[in-house]
Amino acid sequence: MKKQLMSIILKIMSSIDDKLGENSTVLDLSNITSICDYFVIASASSSRQVKAIVDAIEDKLSNEGLTLTHKEGYESGRWVLLDYGDIVIHIFHEEDREFYNLDGIWKDANEVNIDII
Repeated sequence: MKKQLMSIILKIMSSIDDKLGENSTVLDLSNITSICDYFVIASASSSRQVKAIVDAIEDKLSNEGLTLTHKEGYESGRWVLLDYGDIVIHIFHEEDREFYNLDGIWKDANEVNIDII
């Protein structure tokens, strides 16, 4: 199961990189909460770029047969949450990411080193 999740996370990260997302991070929450196993967090410099990243992620994961459980924030394009069950993705406008500071709130989570997956 973990290997499958890492494969999905790599696809998500690829989508973020393709749309020039910034400051991407993956937090392992599996030992901290039952909400999900992983948070993927990334920033974009505009609402348009936030939406482009979200669209790219949804397209790629849909092609993999994954079903989106919940989505919110798309209309404003400031903070979009995509819930895929074990993986929850947060794409922020960079100002909102600083303000909400999810990285700090979940500081007890281990950061996943994507380079070694």
